[in-house]
Amino acid sequence: MTEILSKHINRIAEDIGISYKQVALTAGLLKQGATIPFIARYRKELTGSLDEVQITSVRDLLHRFEELEKRRQTVLSSIEEQGKLTPELEHAISQVSTLSELEDLYLPFRPKRKTRATIAIAMGLEPLARKILTQGHDDPHKLAAGYINIENDVPGVEEALAGARDIIAEWINEDSRARGRLRRLMEREARIISKLAKGKEAMATKYATYFEWSELAGRAPSHRILAMLRGEKEGFLKVGIAPEPESAYAILDRLFYKGNGPCSEQVYVSIRDAWKRLMLPSLETEIRNVLKQLADKKAIAVFADNLRQLLLSPPLGQKRVLAIDPGFRTGCKLVCLDEEGRLLHNETIFPHPPASQKTQAMSKIQNLVSAYEIEAIAIGNGTAGRETEQLVRKMRFDKDIMAVMVNESGASVYSASDAARDEFPDYDVTVRGAISIGRRLTDPLAELVKIDPKAIGVGQYQHDVDQKMLKQSLDDVVTSCVNAVGVELNTASKQLLSYVSGIGPALAAAIADYRHHHGAFRSREDLKKVPRLGDKVFEQAAGFIRVGQSPNPLDRSAVHPESYGVVERMANDLGATIEQLIADKSLRERIDLQQYITDKTGLPTLKDILTELSKPGRDPRKGYDMFEFDKGVNSIEDLEEGMVLPGIVTNITAFGAFVDVGVHQDGLVHISHLADRFVKEPAEVVRLNQKVMVRVLAVDRERKRINLSIKEA
Repeated sequence: MTEILSKHINRIAEDIGISYKQVALTAGLLKQGATIPFIARYRKELTGSLDEVQITSVRDLLHRFEELEKRRQTVLSSIEEQGKLTPELEHAISQVSTLSELEDLYLPFRPKRKTRATIAIAMGLEPLARKILTQGHDDPHKLAAGYINIENDVPGVEEALAGARDIIAEWINEDSRARGRLRRLMEREARIISKLAKGKEAMATKYATYFEWSELAGRAPSHRILAMLRGEKEGFLKVGIAPEPESAYAILDRLFYKGNGPCSEQVYVSIRDAWKRLMLPSLETEIRNVLKQLADKKAIAVFADNLRQLLLSPPLGQKRVLAIDPGFRTGCKLVCLDEEGRLLHNETIFPHPPASQKTQAMSKIQNLVSAYEIEAIAIGNGTAGRETEQLVRKMRFDKDIMAVMVNESGASVYSASDAARDEFPDYDVTVRGAISIGRRLTDPLAELVKIDPKAIGVGQYQHDVDQKMLKQSLDDVVTSCVNAVGVELNTASKQLLSYVSGIGPALAAAIADYRHHHGAFRSREDLKKVPRLGDKVFEQAAGFIRVGQSPNPLDRSAVHPESYGVVERMANDLGATIEQLIADKSLRERIDLQQYITDKTGLPTLKDILTELSKPGRDPRKGYDMFEFDKGVNSIEDLEEGMVLPGIVTNITAFGAFVDVGVHQDGLVHISHLADRFVKEPAEVVRLNQKVMVRVLAVDRERKRINLSIKEA
């Protein structure tokens, strides 16, 4: 292992708070192509039982340091090509641990475009600048007189002095000590200041909060940073970030201003010019990028946490469902689905205005419930959702039928997608949308993986943040959720299979194609028959797939095939079969795990095996919990201050949570109204899809804004 890599591993270990060995072994597994879920679940002995969050941090920090190393080599090569790489400079460059420090050292050697300083140097004024910067007792005007040269565009003393000051200003700007100290000043004392852009008063009302805003940039919460930057991008705000100039001048004066000779006045002027014209714009851009990255990271973390909660929402399970995509003028699209989510029937009813065929619609729903042995009704929560829910709840069936409002965000995105066209080429988008609503009720994870997570609408500023970072984070979440739950090999869609550890879209399509042509898989081992699916992929994927039709009960569990031999030994030692071992708790209690520890299988894996044998293949998601809105509240006009209503959390942001109370407009519970105690993060006290009671604090019908409180409900 190289010295540089070893240094990076040390840094990562310190940052995350784990051992050097844990980082090094995890880095090795990642380099070999192991996925994060696989490492977290099946390589605990090697990593010291690191969880997915820690392993993800190792991966991301390794990537950051790899990028730093690439840039370091580029910088060294560039300076060496210029013939200016000294041993001292090479050592300094090799020691820096951040990109900003590296760029500070490279700045004097960076190939320059034409600047005021390079023009002055071309005029032959560099020696004059050096004499002035020494701040000796020479008269700068007399010194400058020796550099007057009409041919070099230096007609007089003032022009010579101006050129020398430009050169000094650039030297100050390129001084790594100065930039480092000013960067720390920016981090400590810079304020972010937002003002209304001229002539935008009428159009910028949504940014009224930021027309005259100032706060310490380092303490500004992520949602305010992103709001101001969005306002600036849209042309409504002017945003600046800077410390008090006197603080910057004080730092630069200590470094460059001697104040003991006639030349010092020229240096004094150069210092102020360097700060205003060169250093502040550069450092402001840098701190903007830093603040944006931090704000992005925070916003993405909120989005990722919301997405995880949404994907792991309790499934209703394998039920026959009648799904309704409600509408007024275009009617309500009905679909009937079997236990596997396959389409059995579809048609359209028109219970609402303008057609108002309520009686016929109710009769049709009752007939379909009976004909297709429907067990639950899923109703989309969009336009006409509450009206359709009320209609269904008035109906009487010959058995208990649950009617559930389903969040349909992103259903239209799915219905128009390639995935939907591939699944249902003979049906239009309205039928596909209704199918998606029904499937979201029975298995939200399996259905939502078909949609771009950004279309689900459970984040803040998702279109403003770094899109590459957002995609990586959301892909990590989807992958984590899919592998935590496990995937049934014979029923999973291509999209769901693509998130299984080690598989990806191409192999997922190959698995689906093999299944289509050869029938259901009979065991995990059959997976190896899929073209291009080798031993490495099988190792990564096998533990996360389930084969319900397999005669081997371990194929229906999260026990990895590499550990089947261990389970067989346990059963043989007890004189039992694997089926008996799974069924009989008293048998499992007799197992002494210490007897089965080997070089490859340690106590963490053995404990996982024993836990899995007690509930093989059990879905880790919670059971489904019914919820109903207040029957007397259907629109924002029905809301009154002081009302206490049931609601469901639909989105969590850095500043609070949004709650659906059934009026087609979510209300905001500000962070200060989430609990009686101080709350730093909304996710501390609420989760997505949580059922809550809220009190209505204020209703602005014109702007369609609802303020709610949980702590006063």
